[in-house]
Amino acid sequence: MELIKKHGFLYHTADVVLNVIIIIAIVAAIRTFLVSPFQVEGSSMINTLEDNQYIVINKLAYHIGSPERGDVVVFRPPNDGKKYYVKRVIGIPGDHVIIKDGFVFITPKNDNEEIKLDEKYLNETNYGHTYKHPPQQEDTRETPFDIPEGSYFLLGDNRKGSQDSRTFGSKDPKLASVPEENIKGRVWFIALPIKKIHAIKPPMYHF
Repeated sequence: MELIKKHGFLYHTADVVLNVIIIIAIVAAIRTFLVSPFQVEGSSMINTLEDNQYIVINKLAYHIGSPERGDVVVFRPPNDGKKYYVKRVIGIPGDHVIIKDGFVFITPKNDNEEIKLDEKYLNETNYGHTYKHPPQQEDTRETPFDIPEGSYFLLGDNRKGSQDSRTFGSKDPKLASVPEENIKGRVWFIALPIKKIHAIKPPMYHF
């Protein structure tokens, strides 16, 4: 014969509270170290991301590795520690980046060859229209940026309507780069609206 031991109200209350605490701790750990949701505000990443879309970022990727060129990332800009931005990684540590004639040119670290970045993800309005700050001004003069170790050069896909590394470095090019610790995660997929659900795949650059 099996005996079933009855527990009092306080025991059951404590059990519920303990389970709630465990669940909260698990969710907090997941959001801190694994994944986290964000809502896109504005049009700086069209057509890749649109206003009011919900995205999920992969934080684990940058706990075990570093951002790569082409990644779409969520980060805090160097001149604003309160708000999150979402942009694309264009320059990585050691790169020499030049904006000229409406395009981005990269000279990678330990390389003397300047490469024109093939940005097929840009729409017709923005392709060939990457200019220095302010981005709407079609200034074809060269604007160079040297990306220090541990930092990244980020641009929005809507090159004519994005506050990004061009803006951050408009007064001092040294401020254009975003420290790696400010980058919170890589955009993994669009979660909402349902008809827009898909993974964000990094582009293939021919370096």
